[in-house]
Amino acid sequence: MTMTHSGGQRRQFLKSALGATGALAGVPALSSLNRLVSNGRPPAGQGHGGYGPLFPAADLRDGVERIALPEGFHYRSFSPAGSFMSDGNRVPLAHDGMGVFNMQDGHFRLVRNHEDRNAPGAGTTALQANRSYDMKGGGGTTTVVVNPFTRQVESEFVSLSGTTVNCAGGVTPWGSWITCEETNVGPAIVANPWLKQHGYCFDVPASANGQVEAVAVPDMGRFAHEAVAVDPLTGIVYETEDLNPNSGLYRFTPSVAGQLAKGGRLQILGVKGRPTYDARTNQTVGVALETVWFDIANPNPAGTASNAVWLQGRAAGGCRFSRLEGCWWGNGALYFNDTNGGNAGAGQVWEYRPDSDGGTLTLIFESPNAAVLDAPDNLTVSPQEALLLCEDGGGDQYLRGVTLDGTIFDFGLNLQTDHEWAGAVFAEADPAWNDRKIRGSHQPLGGRWDRITLFVNRQGDTAGSNPPSAGNEGLTFAIWGPWKEGAL
Repeated sequence: MTMTHSGGQRRQFLKSALGATGALAGVPALSSLNRLVSNGRPPAGQGHGGYGPLFPAADLRDGVERIALPEGFHYRSFSPAGSFMSDGNRVPLAHDGMGVFNMQDGHFRLVRNHEDRNAPGAGTTALQANRSYDMKGGGGTTTVVVNPFTRQVESEFVSLSGTTVNCAGGVTPWGSWITCEETNVGPAIVANPWLKQHGYCFDVPASANGQVEAVAVPDMGRFAHEAVAVDPLTGIVYETEDLNPNSGLYRFTPSVAGQLAKGGRLQILGVKGRPTYDARTNQTVGVALETVWFDIANPNPAGTASNAVWLQGRAAGGCRFSRLEGCWWGNGALYFNDTNGGNAGAGQVWEYRPDSDGGTLTLIFESPNAAVLDAPDNLTVSPQEALLLCEDGGGDQYLRGVTLDGTIFDFGLNLQTDHEWAGAVFAEADPAWNDRKIRGSHQPLGGRWDRITLFVNRQGDTAGSNPPSAGNEGLTFAIWGPWKEGAL
């Protein structure tokens, strides 16, 4: 998921131009829209999906201009990597995939991945004997309790440890976050081996008030996991694989809905009547492909080969994607990104809609070049049923909105660094709790749109010491504003 970026000079130019007064303030964003038109892709203009030009915005935490947003939007950052949490531990490196939960006490809880890529024993997530999966694993999750009206942190703590390269994951209907390891490392004859095999999924209850026991789910597959999404009607868990250039889309049907550790059936997606279909290039937007599912005979093969599960799926007739990353459930369908897919290699956005035992696979957006959309990674479905994409490409990093009829628009720009966006998720506060003055923080709000917050991460460094060097720390942002004026 993590890439190396080198767009500092261009980012500084953009920041300077965005900060200009008068008409010049919107030039970079308008230029981006002009590039969309020149590439045959109509932008979602202001009031028709988009929110208009981007402007530098001051962080309400300290006044620093870290991101650019459309006019009228505000944000507050919190939980920088290296700062101390409520449990006395430091916030780990590499803020990545994330889920949000409305709790019974009225608060939001964020369960956040940390894609720590340090060597065995050198990670930054605090370990706990008898609860950590691998006492040399440095990744895991943290849980952050946020006041839904002030958008400020009230507590935070490690909730899973002993894993590694926790990239993305997904929320579940049973109130938990499934965190996924994007790696296949394991014990080997080396000077500093891992203690256990990795490449698994772990279920983390949002209600936990400390570290939970880390229990791997081998039946969900051992491969370079990226993200998952759960169909709330069936309990089926869909899984993406980040194994460039050969990746599959999988589904896991639990033996007992909501109890993953009891096992289940793993399958790979295929296109009906077209075995080993290649979806990476030469696809047509809007064409629905009939699909089938093929069994994976051995979801947990021995060894650390990165493609052992994929090769089984391919031999059975599975569909080939380039590099599947973010996915999310919404509108009765699964939406997912192929980060390097498409004829330009700049990214595809797909919809899978289940129907009986099959379903349809439809390309809803393909980037013609990196100026339009560059390597979409995590994504989420917005309250108005559009998609918000987190970029992980080269140079400037944008948050992009995509409507389901295939138009795209800019929503946010990282002004400080080239670190990717990750973990975008929307939450709506319960107005009843506003009336009850959560911990004395009563703030009257005008209606539903005022209660909606977008949470998103800037990843930051994925390896090295903690705290990281200044400016390279992971951060979480809360963003709010006039959502009803656009598609999100």
